[in-house]
Formats: sequence, C-alpha cells, structure tokens
Amino acid sequence: MILSDVTIRQMLDRGELVVSPVEQHQIQPASVDLRLGRHFLKVDENSMASIAMDEEIKYVEIERDEIIIPPHSFLLATTMEYIKLPPGITAFVEGRSSIGRMGLFIQNAGWVDAGFEGEITLELFNANRLPIRLLSGRRVCQLVFARMDKKAERPYAGKYLYQRKATGSRVYMDKELSG
Repeated sequence: MILSDVTIRQMLDRGELVVSPVEQHQIQPASVDLRLGRHFLKVDENSMASIAMDEEIKYVEIERDEIIIPPHSFLLATTMEYIKLPPGITAFVEGRSSIGRMGLFIQNAGWVDAGFEGEITLELFNANRLPIRLLSGRRVCQLVFARMDKKAERPYAGKYLYQRKATGSRVYMDKELSG
C-alpha cells in the first residue's frame, strides 16, 4: 500500500519516518519531493581503461551549488535530505516529470530497502543533445513510500547504510566475490 500525504505527515511527526530537512511544500499527495544536494561524483575516465564489477571505481569529486551535465553524460549526485526508513516501510525513487521532460533521467536503482538510513545517491543521465544546468536545493525527484505486509525480518544493513554525499558503486564488495 502506497502511503498518503496524511500518513507521511503523521509518521514524520511521530519520528517513525525521517526525511530531514523537509518543508511542507515537499510533501505531495503520495510522495515527498527530494532536493538536489551539492556533492557529485564523476567517473575518472583518465585513470581507468574500463569499469569492472570486481574493481573499485575511481571518481572525481565535485562540490558546488551548480553543475552542468554535458549531453549523453552520467553523474552521481546526492539529495539534501537524510532519510531513515522503519523496518516495515520501503520506498521507490522516481524522477519528477518536469525534470524528465528536460531529458534528465534520475534513478537510484529505483528502490530503497526497509531499514535504510542515509542520503540517497542519485544516478543522473542527460539524454539530451544539449547540456543541462542543475542547481542544488531544487526538487529533482520524489520518494514514494509503501507499507510492507510485515516488518522486514532483516532490515537493510548493506554497504550503503548511513551514506553521506554521493556514494560511488561498491559492487566490487559484493559477497559472491569473497567466497
């Protein structure tokens, strides 16, 4: 079941759900709009011949209030908001329609597990032939919350728990590689 604005406000007020900082205008009928932070990561193409799933990826770190994404380029960004989901709530990250209509695709793998806590790392792709200029503090995506049929037996405890700032891929740390 998708949570309504009424339920979201109640859960925020009781501290059961954390989205911080949040302003009332960010709470939509069935979601909370999230704003673009000021920390970005770009793959460092000059230090690697290719990207591999079993090797740490090198990134160039950028911190600023405005960034331009060139055409057909990929960038990691962070949200201004820090979130904390209880063990019975999961969330989907969706790009705002107004932003998608500019040709900017926003993802975070689309899913936030119950029990996750941290800032959301966003995957941005400019599908346009023109550069797109982004400003921190602007609403770029929305978080849709869903109540699970039961609380998670094992809430999220993975490699991105408590992340702050844009966080690069940690696929090289996957458990199937250690065995």
